[in-house]
Amino acid sequence: MANFQVVIFLMAILIGLSAVADKIRLPYPILLVLVGLIIGFVPFLPDLAMDPDVVFLVFLPPLLYNAAAKTSWHEFRKSLRPISTLAITLVFFTTTAIAVAAHYYIPGFSWPLAFLLGAIVSPPDAVAAASITKGLGLSRRVTTILEGESLVNDASALIAYRYALVAVSTGSFVLWKAGLQFFWVAGGGILIGVLAGYCFVFIHKRINNNATVETSLTLLAPFVVYLAAERLHVSGVLAVVSTGLVMSWRAPEIFSSETRMRTRVVWDSIIFLLDGIVFILIGLQLPDIVKDIKGYSPGQVIGYGLIISAVAIVVRLVWVFTSAYWLNLFSIRRHKGNGGESTRRTNLPWRNVLIVGWTGTRGVLSLATAMALPLTLDNGSPFPYRHLILFIAFVVIFVTLVVQGLTLPPLIRLLGVKPRNDERKEEMELQLLMADCTLDYINHHLAVDIAPELKEQLTRRQLHAVARFKKGIEDLKNAPDNGDASAILPVHQIVSAQKEIIRFQRQLLLTLHHKGSFGDEAIRKMERELDIEDLRLHVQQEKGPV
Repeated sequence: MANFQVVIFLMAILIGLSAVADKIRLPYPILLVLVGLIIGFVPFLPDLAMDPDVVFLVFLPPLLYNAAAKTSWHEFRKSLRPISTLAITLVFFTTTAIAVAAHYYIPGFSWPLAFLLGAIVSPPDAVAAASITKGLGLSRRVTTILEGESLVNDASALIAYRYALVAVSTGSFVLWKAGLQFFWVAGGGILIGVLAGYCFVFIHKRINNNATVETSLTLLAPFVVYLAAERLHVSGVLAVVSTGLVMSWRAPEIFSSETRMRTRVVWDSIIFLLDGIVFILIGLQLPDIVKDIKGYSPGQVIGYGLIISAVAIVVRLVWVFTSAYWLNLFSIRRHKGNGGESTRRTNLPWRNVLIVGWTGTRGVLSLATAMALPLTLDNGSPFPYRHLILFIAFVVIFVTLVVQGLTLPPLIRLLGVKPRNDERKEEMELQLLMADCTLDYINHHLAVDIAPELKEQLTRRQLHAVARFKKGIEDLKNAPDNGDASAILPVHQIVSAQKEIIRFQRQLLLTLHHKGSFGDEAIRKMERELDIEDLRLHVQQEKGPV
């Protein structure tokens, strides 16, 4: 009952904050962490300590699955080189650099303890990265690299954490065994995730016209996959991510329109709650962590945390720029059309490289792994420096999430990185192709016998659409590629006008409902049509240039 009350308390805070988040103009995750800090120091409020097992089993699988399912497999595959090197090489490189700094700057830190600290704070967090960068107008490739890295790097960090923990507990470490174990754990997790993904695809294909069951199955999938992988002692994180990517690739062919709409609404609500609770919990942990620190002055422990934070930030920046311009890891090969190929490579602009380097926010995974440290060693003695490791991990999370998160929007503005028209242009080109093909189908292949007047009406509608999309594409081509508002204003005016019309229609429908002028069934059907149209406008407004 006490735990249930805690959950209700957190949800109430979360919902209340969401209502004022836009007015405060703080990134939502940062606002939640700061509020969690304030709540944690209020003496009469309940103790809300984070349980690492709950984080790994309840929070992590759905959050990773949702992020992976929203990731484009095509974009992920194109950026596989930078993603894999950031998620594997950079994690181990950062772990080593932090271990060196901790060993030489923090008194009493042995090499195993230093590597353990490095493994805890080395991986950027998927939840934090997606939340901080949302709505900042970053290019699609930068977003794919950041989100892909944070999806995959958890496995590398957890494996390094596991072996560093063994080294601290037993005093022994064999490098070649750790290397073999990494390939087994990572490869096994990916294999199980892909197999599970295709199993779920098979099941979904055989569920017909039952959106409730399909939506429930998507909610069950991440937990089943995670538990199965962990039971086989492979990476549950990579298994969940692999399943999510498979579902992202096959979703258009297995889900009905009703299922997609319902699933989107359900998952958005669940992720909103899980994200919010996770960030509040991060802030809530500080009072208990500070309470257990003994033998150090506040200046000392904060100084240690700032040193490790600086090492993590600088190492990432140096590694990212070195990789981008010396190793060409952030370049992609361009192909010409009509069967010809070009070997020319295009590098990510230095401004975007700097954004990738600066966006290394740590989050709940680092805190959960730190809190999962055992209280005692195998011989029964207290785990050395456990509370200091916890505090340093919190400082790194705070600096990378709050400080870097707050400075990221000004940095983007300072660099002059603005949204591009590419995505809008691509959408209109797709719509033009669909309209052209539909016009050809109506004129030459339509199997249904219809009246000539109706066929002419359908043809006129498609011709009007073709002309409209061609004009839109031409306008985008002629517009400066700097996110200029003049090319965007008409789209927003149309959406705003349509939304105003829908508001009037809803009010009229409500009036007719109160008067009883029409039956409830007719009212509900009309209401559903307005809901669908409102959702379409919302998606159009989100996807359009801002």
